[in-house]
Amino acid sequence: MQILQLKETVSFMKYRKFAMVFSALLMMAAAYSLAVNKLNFGLDFTGGTLIEIGFEEAADLQKLRQLMEDNNHEDAKVQFYGSSRDVVIRLGLRDDVKAEMLGNEILAILEEGTHQKVDMRRIEFVGASVGDELAEQGGLAMLTALICILVYVAFRFEWRFAVGSVVALFHDVLLTLGLFSFLKLEFDLTVLAAILAVIGYSLNDTIVVSDRIRENFRKIRDTSAEEIINMSLTQTLSRTIITSITTLLVLAALFWKGGALIHGFATALLFGVFVGTYSSIYVASLVALGLGISREDLIPEVIEKEGEDQEEMMP
Repeated sequence: MQILQLKETVSFMKYRKFAMVFSALLMMAAAYSLAVNKLNFGLDFTGGTLIEIGFEEAADLQKLRQLMEDNNHEDAKVQFYGSSRDVVIRLGLRDDVKAEMLGNEILAILEEGTHQKVDMRRIEFVGASVGDELAEQGGLAMLTALICILVYVAFRFEWRFAVGSVVALFHDVLLTLGLFSFLKLEFDLTVLAAILAVIGYSLNDTIVVSDRIRENFRKIRDTSAEEIINMSLTQTLSRTIITSITTLLVLAALFWKGGALIHGFATALLFGVFVGTYSSIYVASLVALGLGISREDLIPEVIEKEGEDQEEMMP
């Protein structure tokens, strides 16, 4: 299936300097945001209590926050959860209070302060040790994924492609984390799962492009590496667009209609698909080209058998 019927090769690498500067600026901005704002870790990582509450009428968040402060819960984070009548309250760790007792206390405070009937939808508790363990294992999962991809691509293609692929994946992960840091969106286990999915999506695109580059290097001679890469990207452009559009349609539906529980998951994937498509076209190929990929690197060496010359001379 072809959406674009391009008769001429698109000169993607003509703009590689601009793409390199653009990506470098975005990565520096993301790193700066992570250093200054850090990530807004959810209870999965920090530990604490989450209480989801439903009101009969639209809630006044400012009033609810004041009620929490007046009742010795200054660390409470109050926000809407899907609608103006649904509210989530996040509290830090309370070593001397059980989650059930804390939930009943919060419920009583809100009913007395708002003079409304308040419905408790759910209450969750995560201990500090569990949160620390999840944070450590989540970081190790991403690092392990990148190392395995580096080894696989180096074995499957060539080390220059492997470096380009890992740089592209690091680029995608850093920008996605930077977005969550800049917007101060909650980072929980669903978002971590989305980032791992972004790694897989971006890698899939990069592998397709790398395979076409290798194929064209073997078929076409007397052509520069830049032209081969441009030709390969042009040939896979239609496939890339179809994959991205179909994926984005599903993610848009999840983002708008999926509810607050998977909002962070959908946000991470939506942004990740955009940057993953961009990085598979520019970052991975640009790095491979910058490292000096050539036709000789992708053609297997022909090993002559011992005594082969004598066998050819025999009648």
